[in-house]
Amino acid sequence: MKRVIILALLCLVCGVVMAQPRMTYAEKVVYEGEDVTFRQIDAHTWEGNGRMMANETLYIVEGEERALLIDAGTNIKDLDKIVAGITSKPVTLVATHVHPDHTGASVNYFKEIYINAADMVNVKEMMGDYKGEIKYLTDGEVIDLGGREIEVIFTPGHTPGSTTFIDREAHYGFSGDAFGSGNLLLTTNFTTLALTCQRMSEYMQKYGIEKLYPGHYMGVNVETVKRVQDMLQMSRDVLAGKVEGRKNERGMLGLDRVLTMHGVNINYGAAQVK
Repeated sequence: MKRVIILALLCLVCGVVMAQPRMTYAEKVVYEGEDVTFRQIDAHTWEGNGRMMANETLYIVEGEERALLIDAGTNIKDLDKIVAGITSKPVTLVATHVHPDHTGASVNYFKEIYINAADMVNVKEMMGDYKGEIKYLTDGEVIDLGGREIEVIFTPGHTPGSTTFIDREAHYGFSGDAFGSGNLLLTTNFTTLALTCQRMSEYMQKYGIEKLYPGHYMGVNVETVKRVQDMLQMSRDVLAGKVEGRKNERGMLGLDRVLTMHGVNINYGAAQVK
């Protein structure tokens, strides 16, 4: 029951402060179901949009030998079978973070899940009914899918264990809610977010990473180096006392302020200003 309440609160926060962009997808639909639509990004990569929480998004990333499923959405019936209909490779489930719109009931279709151990603080409340085995990712590790390598980069801020997965050769990655999809819910603090944004900005420039597909992909809201840099400046300005978000009377989870600059919202509370 607690998990349902948390999901409802997350929905309210997003609904109150985020005017969703028009959903315009260039990608071709390859699967249309009751709970999810999958579209093809390129020959071996797909994105799926759930229907419960602001287009919660999961990704299938395929190599020659195996595939990753990045996040599992909220509650997608027979997700394992749907994924198997898209890729014939053995699938490993990894999570960008432990929130019920990314590691919801659908995780129980998989016998194991890999997460950043820092998000174990959220597992009891937000993924407490998972019956499988929880394993841990390592910052900087490279997951070899066979002819395709995915690098794991820890990007805390949204949650303590938020994680981004990078395909250097393809020049893109998958960031979950680490940079907010245009609407960041900051549950750690601005110092953490600033360090994450600085690290990711430097990484993206060094390796030519052009975009990060977010956790609520709507076709037009990929994360870019500029967005990451803008969020870095916003974080520094809040910490320096130069700017302050407006009051959000309906804010949940203690996030009762929202700062809007550069086309992005950062939702936070007094506890995050440190």
